[in-house]
Amino acid sequence: MEARRQLCPPGVLWLAFASLISCLLATGQAKVYSRCELVRVLQTFGLEGYRGYSLADWICLAYFASGFDAGAMDYEPDGSANYGIFQINSRRWCRNLSENATNGCHMYCTDLLNPNLKDTVICAMKISQETQGLSSWEAWRHHCQGQDLSDWVDGCDF
Repeated sequence: MEARRQLCPPGVLWLAFASLISCLLATGQAKVYSRCELVRVLQTFGLEGYRGYSLADWICLAYFASGFDAGAMDYEPDGSANYGIFQINSRRWCRNLSENATNGCHMYCTDLLNPNLKDTVICAMKISQETQGLSSWEAWRHHCQGQDLSDWVDGCDF
C-alpha cells in the first residue's frame, strides 16, 4: 500500500483560512472618516477645548497620524504597534499580546480600532493629560504645533 503524500501540513491550511477570515473581518469594520464627519464626531465627544486644544488640533493630529483611518495599524522597530485614528502606541497605552505592557488606558489595543472611536477618544484624552499634552504625538509636533489650523475645521458644521 502506497503512503499518500499531503500537499500541505494540516495546520497550514487552517492558519491560511483563519488569516483570510481575520482580514475580511478587519476590513469590514474599518472606517476612514471624512474631515467634517470626524470634526462632528470629535465635537460630540467633547474634544473642542479639551486641555486647551481646539478641534483643529485633534483633526490635524488624526490626519497626519492615520489619514482619518480608524482601523490604521503601524508597527514599530521595537515590536510595539500603533493603533487607530490617533495611532496610539501599545508600548505604554494599551494591551496587546505582550503581558508586560504598561496599558495606561486600561484597554486592549484592538479596542482602539473600533470605528465608533469611543475608546480611542477616551485613551487620547488620557494621553493628552500627560505633561506633554498633544506633543506626545510626533505627528502633531511635526505638522500641527504652532501652525494656523483653522483650515482643518473650515466649512464643517459643528
